[in-house]
Amino acid sequence: MKNRIKILRAEYGWSQARLAELLGVSRQSVNAVETGKFDPSLPLAFAIARLFGKPIEEIFIDEAGGTAD
Repeated sequence: MKNRIKILRAEYGWSQARLAELLGVSRQSVNAVETGKFDPSLPLAFAIARLFGKPIEEIFIDEAGGTAD
């Protein structure tokens, strides 16, 4: 699943380590989600959306059909 985490993180000026700290996960987890190697759990996906103040479908993109509508 593609996502906009790297772009949003850059807009906020956060490192992967800072985002990981705010989410309570490891930097490696943030990297894996950001690069599409790992799909986050639903609670983590919602936590990411809340942190960036965006709807979940603006952050995560369903490659099969555009957005996760």
